[in-house]
Amino acid sequence: MGYGKGQVTGRSGDGGIDGFISQDALGIEKIYFQAKRFTGGNKVSASMVRDFVGSLDLRGVTKGVFITSTDFPTNTEQVLAGTHKSIILINQEKLLSLMIQYNVGVSVEKIYEVKKIDSDYFPED
Repeated sequence: MGYGKGQVTGRSGDGGIDGFISQDALGIEKIYFQAKRFTGGNKVSASMVRDFVGSLDLRGVTKGVFITSTDFPTNTEQVLAGTHKSIILINQEKLLSLMIQYNVGVSVEKIYEVKKIDSDYFPED
């Protein structure tokens, strides 16, 4: 996606941060992220999002991405409205879209060719 190098730091007791990625190739500014892999009807809770915001506060960070394999509750935008931070939420739908767009974890199975009549090819009478 055009970012610099990143690092996964997540482990038990990670303080709500799973890693970071450099916003640019030089690594001048970092974007921290939290990732939650859930299945079925499990969703990220609003308190998890608040905890992530708090984790960013503790590090003095203003940019973050919260990624989940499911979805966020409907009131998540209200939780984020109270912060000055720039936080992007990536749910399952957005995650799959980005994976396809940037060819991450996907492979091409078939390519279709669509043709149309080239009207310039045929002389007019």
